[in-house]
Amino acid sequence: MGEEESKTGSQAIRRIRLVLLYISVGLILFFARPTGISLVTGIPLIALGEAIRFWAAGHLLKTRELVTSGPYCYTRNPLYLGRFFIFTGLCIMAHLPFHGTPFLLFLGWGLFFGDYFRRKEQVEPARLRKTHGEAFEHYFRSVPAFLPSLRPYPEATHRRWSADRLRRNREQWMVVGLLLITGFLIWRAFSLHP
Repeated sequence: MGEEESKTGSQAIRRIRLVLLYISVGLILFFARPTGISLVTGIPLIALGEAIRFWAAGHLLKTRELVTSGPYCYTRNPLYLGRFFIFTGLCIMAHLPFHGTPFLLFLGWGLFFGDYFRRKEQVEPARLRKTHGEAFEHYFRSVPAFLPSLRPYPEATHRRWSADRLRRNREQWMVVGLLLITGFLIWRAFSLHP
């Protein structure tokens, strides 16, 4: 298979995953039965996850440089860490009927760690090794893949957070989406439990 065919296949798979993600979120919102407790528990997790992603997106310049500043000096994958907290908070906040919340959490965590994150950890380090060589190898050995280290990477760059990088990474749309979802679930909680 040629490089063009491989790229086209990857784009098709990404589109399918995106469609499935939107369908899944739609179904979660449709069946959601949020309560005051589920909101109070879920909203801080979503806020934490998006804060991590917002911080990371302001440092990331994809495929151009080895980013070791901001949250990248504590974990190699802060965007995935943020996504994990957002997913967990969303499931808790939705409070699905018939014990759907624990089922969805375990299913989502299983897919995340068993497939998505594992696959990304095979592909991305190989690409970064090829691009950045020994500098990435040292970073890879020093910084954990997921759970953050308490000590920053000693050779971290001290680049400042950049709104331009945030916009390039389109993280502002994630913020808008999360605010809309959270607003809907708050409205739903008060309409179901006046």
